[in-house]
Amino acid sequence: MAGGAGNRLWPMSTEETPKQFVDVLGCGKSLLQLTVDRFAGICPIENVWVVTSAKYASLVKEQLPMLPAENILKEPCRRNTAPCIAYAAWKIKKRDPSANMVVTPSDHFVADVQEFRRVIDSSLNFVNGSDAILTIGIKPTRPEVGYGYIEAVLGNSTLSNKEVFRVDSFKEKPSYEVAEAYVAKNNFYWNAGIFIWNVSTIVNAFRVYQSPIASIFEYLMPYFFTPEEQEQVDARFPECRNISVDYAIMERADEIFVFPASFGWSDLGTWLSLHDNLQQDINRNVAIGGDVRFADTRNCFVSTHGMKRVVVIGMDNCVIAEKDNNLLVCKMGEENRIKDITD
Repeated sequence: MAGGAGNRLWPMSTEETPKQFVDVLGCGKSLLQLTVDRFAGICPIENVWVVTSAKYASLVKEQLPMLPAENILKEPCRRNTAPCIAYAAWKIKKRDPSANMVVTPSDHFVADVQEFRRVIDSSLNFVNGSDAILTIGIKPTRPEVGYGYIEAVLGNSTLSNKEVFRVDSFKEKPSYEVAEAYVAKNNFYWNAGIFIWNVSTIVNAFRVYQSPIASIFEYLMPYFFTPEEQEQVDARFPECRNISVDYAIMERADEIFVFPASFGWSDLGTWLSLHDNLQQDINRNVAIGGDVRFADTRNCFVSTHGMKRVVVIGMDNCVIAEKDNNLLVCKMGEENRIKDITD
């Protein structure tokens, strides 16, 4: 899923070039490219599908030149994750009705790629030939108010996989006090938005729980892989309800399971999360880009693209980010105010 846009990491990420297309880690690859790389050995490139906004399709092709053009699914408008997933599911089902499917955001971070691959491979074996809907739950390392939570029933694991448990409920983003209680109970996990299922399972779930969305893609299915596909998608996709897959399917279906995992995951939704997932100096400073020098400075994040040299003196808990003639200087955690100021 690569259609999201936002400016919480402005000016590094913008409406024109959202963070999934940006080398936010300073490693030479965008988050989208790193996401595809994580599936090496699990999924061949011809079985990778990217659902994105029509205006980002050229960015996808530029960053993933080996991806078949027909595997870039172009949404004419944003309708949240449920229609996005439905589009991919129906198209994959037309090619291979028995396919197993992994859904993942394209803008997240994974530190332990080897463990991620093990978890995904085990998850695919679990859903193969079954009607189970499986989600990955991340073992929390701290009380976190920015994530939704999954409550698991840990009494008994499933017979076919000892690491998989039934889901009791999904929880919205909590207050800090509630998040503390979740972490203390040991059966609550961060909802990473990664799902694994058989393609027929999710199509049937849409038919049962979101029949209006299902009827749209049943209509579109004959046009997939034809010259008329995009015209028909452009006409019918906007009719889809704007709804997340969590509300549309996950909170309604019966056979929902969770695989608790720990592979160094973050959604990189804030400068603080980006800071915490990158290599820091002895004073917990992070620098990406050019020549950055610190003095009497702690807990700061500096990202530069055009500046030749940046000197930071006597600062604490700040973000300094520059790109394309835009400069941000703010306290860590204040990025939620960026949109109000830059609009």
